[in-house]
Amino acid sequence: MAIRGSGSCTLLTLTPSIRVKQGIAIFATLSPPRNDSTVNWVDATSGFFEKDSRPIMLFDGVCNLCNGGVRFVRDNDRNRRIRYEALQSKAGRKLLRRSGRAPDDISSVVLVERDRSHIKSEAVLKIMEYIDLPFPQLAFFLQFVPLFLRDFVYDNVANNRYTIFGRSESCEIYYD
Repeated sequence: MAIRGSGSCTLLTLTPSIRVKQGIAIFATLSPPRNDSTVNWVDATSGFFEKDSRPIMLFDGVCNLCNGGVRFVRDNDRNRRIRYEALQSKAGRKLLRRSGRAPDDISSVVLVERDRSHIKSEAVLKIMEYIDLPFPQLAFFLQFVPLFLRDFVYDNVANNRYTIFGRSESCEIYYD
């Protein structure tokens, strides 16, 4: 049996029960948690930005809405200012860790820049700043909508994206 804690997995091993006068006592021992906190994920993923400093948009590779969003961004990014990576890929999982997220968290689009990461509605607004007109101007005005409202709308769409838009068996986005 495994107990999941904040971003880590700790195994719970049950030892055989031992009879005592008053009843049965069960002893459990915890295996030491994987010490991923010793990994500096910024340093471990700095290679993604050594030769190419463009930000990386992380997206759910099996989500039809997300794939459509990537196509939309790619079509409106004539200068190719953004790179793309599926959250489920090996690189995507590493970049999620760099962003302070669990490596299996596919709940949000993430924009990873050299110095910082953006999630949810903040990521969408930041992506809009990188693509062609009129989206940077629209992002400017949308930033005045309170974050809790933007993220409320984002979360409602994200939580229902498979139901509304469906999902694919594999990532449909191919990169140039």
